[in-house]
Amino acid sequence: MLGPTQPGQDSDKGNFVILDTKGKGQFVGLHLFVDSPTPMWYGEGDDMIFIDGKKWPPDLHGTGTEDIFNMAWSPKEVFMHPLFGSPKVSDSAGWLGRTHLYRFWAESPMAYEKSFTFSIEHGHANNLTLDLISVAYFYQVPSSPLPELPSKMYRQNKPEITFRELHKWRDSYKKEKRDRVWGNE
Repeated sequence: MLGPTQPGQDSDKGNFVILDTKGKGQFVGLHLFVDSPTPMWYGEGDDMIFIDGKKWPPDLHGTGTEDIFNMAWSPKEVFMHPLFGSPKVSDSAGWLGRTHLYRFWAESPMAYEKSFTFSIEHGHANNLTLDLISVAYFYQVPSSPLPELPSKMYRQNKPEITFRELHKWRDSYKKEKRDRVWGNE
């Protein structure tokens, strides 16, 4: 799971990395699996793409998760198009639960000569803890070394969080605060 970093940073430090590779190639697609342990909207995380060793600012700097996937709204309905969509959305309150998004840039792949880094904030300025898993689709010159994959243990979903766990956490928090969470209950 990813946790918060310093809000308002002018860097991609702490972002979830979708692809970080060196060599010559083209980025063509992405599957993103989001497991949100809270009902808070996670989609204001900016996407950042750095091409051929560029540092700051990014070559492409997006404005939110939903915009990467051509939705311009938060995904709460199943929607599937040949090049983008949300085939699984959470039916829980807010954005608690698991969502699956995809996007393919088949008509306009992003070419790179030396390197390509694609990352996304988890929540605005990395202010949320999320379980994120991605699959990047890219073509790369065979002589270029491919990035090493994390071990299988780090590529698995965390256990799903449901309302039951939220209520347990709430009750535990209330006991810790001696049942005075807001001060007037």
